Amino acid sequence: MEKTPETEAFWQAFLATLPDGKALPEDYQVWHFSDNEKSANRLGDLVRAGVKTATCSLLWSYEVEGQPLPGADEYNLIVNWEGTPLCIILTTQVEVREFNKVDAIFAYEEGEGDRSLDHWRKVHWEVFSDECNMIGYRPVPGMPLVCERFRKLYP
Repeated sequence: MEKTPETEAFWQAFLATLPDGKALPEDYQVWHFSDNEKSANRLGDLVRAGVKTATCSLLWSYEVEGQPLPGADEYNLIVNWEGTPLCIILTTQVEVREFNKVDAIFAYEEGEGDRSLDHWRKVHWEVFSDECNMIGYRPVPGMPLVCERFRKLYP
């Protein structure tokens, strides 16, 4: 997503909270979760509340779109579907993991539903199956996911 005057003002407000003498982050990405309004807003609210501290996406989509993978120590300004800033997070860890190798700890950190691995597998299988179909791939238990952990910094 594009940066806007509203996201830039939010970013500047965050920078103003950092202690004097601390090296200021130089850049940030603006994005929302999911590909639909209801999920984007719900997941953004979970991050803002500190419940959701992890996320994952389909590696194949990055490859098809020619997009670089996220990296640790990247700053992200999370917005809702309409582009209103919700919070700023710092990516702390990124690893590629097969769908069937995602564990209960990661599922819990994703913060969705009852936070169980069973719930995670059911919901994410549906999401990633749809995404695979859109990009011409077949969903398989070993499909590679980009698993990210992050920490909310602001507010």
